[in-house]
Amino acid sequence: MFEGSYLGDEDRLDPNARLECGICWWIYDPAEGDALAQVVPGTPFAALPAHWTCPNCDAPREKFMVVDE
Repeated sequence: MFEGSYLGDEDRLDPNARLECGICWWIYDPAEGDALAQVVPGTPFAALPAHWTCPNCDAPREKFMVVDE
């Protein structure tokens, strides 16, 4: 399992951190949320539902890497 650049520890993530899917390069931006999954803007990556996956390719959360902090 790939743990991403936050080493799977969501406590290390800044609430405003953007994360990029390691499969398709889609970027989750907390300021935008995820309209497809009905995640409201302002939702940090760490607060996404456990079942959330990349809206572009269905990759699991563990495939995401921090873009910036």
